[in-house]
Amino acid sequence: MPALPAQIRISALLTYCRAGFEQESAAELHDQLAPLDLSANFTVIANSAYVLCEFAQPQAASRLASIAWTQLIFARQLLWVVGDIGNLPNRDRLTPIVAALEALPLQYDDLWLETPDTNDGKTLSGFCRRFAPLLEAPLAEKRLLRRDQVGLPRLHLFFPQQERCLIALSVAGNRSDWPMGIPRLKMPFEAPSRSTLKLAEALLTLLDETTQRRLLKPGMRAVDLGAAPGGWTWQLANRGLRVTAVDNGPLKGAVRDDPLVEHVRADGFKYRPRKPVDWMVCDMVEQPVRITQLVCDWLIQGWARQVVFNLKLPMKKRYQEIQRCFAQLDQKLHKAGIDYQLHARQLYHDREEITVYLGRKG
Repeated sequence: MPALPAQIRISALLTYCRAGFEQESAAELHDQLAPLDLSANFTVIANSAYVLCEFAQPQAASRLASIAWTQLIFARQLLWVVGDIGNLPNRDRLTPIVAALEALPLQYDDLWLETPDTNDGKTLSGFCRRFAPLLEAPLAEKRLLRRDQVGLPRLHLFFPQQERCLIALSVAGNRSDWPMGIPRLKMPFEAPSRSTLKLAEALLTLLDETTQRRLLKPGMRAVDLGAAPGGWTWQLANRGLRVTAVDNGPLKGAVRDDPLVEHVRADGFKYRPRKPVDWMVCDMVEQPVRITQLVCDWLIQGWARQVVFNLKLPMKKRYQEIQRCFAQLDQKLHKAGIDYQLHARQLYHDREEITVYLGRKG
């Protein structure tokens, strides 16, 4: 994985998140920083859709190398802040930003201008679209922006307000590769519900391309627990998997007559497959600990090798509930002698929930 230049000093970490989940994003970032014994101050503004962790003293990038975006659940994006420009003048924001970038000993392979994912942030998005080409020209002229170079950091200019700009960096392999960390997925016309976008984003986000090709082959078998009206079933069948859709409720749309889909009217907690399957997916509305127990049963009993499931979070102590569920899962799977891998994220298409991929290794 590429690293940030050794000479750069990091003044803060910046994460984007869903509005209303700033406390959770700050808590997990705090946990990652704890072993480093750094003095830091967290700026956590309710419904701001970002968290800023400022260090008492600028840190060498190598000191922060253990901070990994893939290990963060609530962070849509992880950025390394190297500058903070406040009180930008209305008539000339370009000059102070270019001057600040010239003072940094860096070049960049791309430039992204971003705002918080909030209603106020949306009002700034038009400004960013207009401002970006005005900024690109002098940066390219001064050879700070080098899209022809491989391995350079990406430059992110984050505008929490129009008069303030945070200068931040990201590196390949430790970031989201979508602007603002949001995959812009189109709703398939044939899919019976918008929940299909959750599974589409989960597979895109939680599995790399190599793993997707290896584990999502046409002809594989899957079970969708709590399938109705069929959004997740459609997503799997559309990839050529044979799906058993388990729900007492009806399926809708194209999945009702899809030859790859078998609808079984049953309780998702009581259903057992006739023989092991490649995948189990579950988006049932139930207490997180009960879903966690169900998932453990499916892996321990060998009913499925790979699982994607949602945990519907309580209104309070959401991060603590996740820790509780993951500790329960780890204890049970290790007791059963199962070596596993787990990736979890609050997706853009999630709301009061997170989506988890859990699979047997090997």
